[in-house]
Amino acid sequence: MALPLHSLLFLVASFFLLQSPAYAATCSDCFTHSRAAYYPNSDELGTETGQCGYGSFGATINDGDVSAASDLYRDGVGCGACYQVRCTDSKYCSDKGVTVVITDHGSGDRTDFILSRRAFRKMAQTTDAATSLLALGVVDIEYRRVSCSYPNKNITIKIDENSNFPYYLGFVIWYQQGMKDITAVQLCETENFVCKLLDRSYGSVWTTTSPPSGMLSLRMLFSGDDGDETWVVPINNIPKNWKAGDIYDTGVQVN
Repeated sequence: MALPLHSLLFLVASFFLLQSPAYAATCSDCFTHSRAAYYPNSDELGTETGQCGYGSFGATINDGDVSAASDLYRDGVGCGACYQVRCTDSKYCSDKGVTVVITDHGSGDRTDFILSRRAFRKMAQTTDAATSLLALGVVDIEYRRVSCSYPNKNITIKIDENSNFPYYLGFVIWYQQGMKDITAVQLCETENFVCKLLDRSYGSVWTTTSPPSGMLSLRMLFSGDDGDETWVVPINNIPKNWKAGDIYDTGVQVN
């Protein structure tokens, strides 16, 4: 049986809409449905022992609006990524939800996120609604990735406490910005430009044995979901006499 003309036109129009770049571009704005819980500890902030390697910084970054992730952890690549998370019960939940930073790996009862108590409460419309959400423990949510922004903060590295000059160097990257992942890191000698690719030890911790000598230039590869990749070279170098525990401001921000 032949389709009526108006039905045929609708199918053709729908096909071209789905194929259009404008439609594809909106997918980055789409929400994914899931579930979220919160850390059972009494502290409102995140954990200081998260598997991204941030230490105490991981509990307080983004004012403590942080989360552990399950699949979104992505073997550490997901560390530092930001997500808008909002619960879906209109009785308790706000439309805005909360923006969290991934600082740990973990999962609960079919959850993608385990939020800090502070972040979990911020999904609610009111203080009373926040109390009700906490009582539920696990809630239905929707989430999407958003750009990380830290006003007046540059990407920063902290030399790992286990580093041993000049034989072993490890560091964690703080204040990752934008919507791309850091997928590779190099250290280059500033005098002869010899570079060495570092290993992702775990989370956001990068390490190397026999690191290059002298003053070091850091290079970070930012990779997007669309396949776009950009090497970012900070303004500031790591001093030649780096020490375990030192913190260095790279002097760069990434949109």
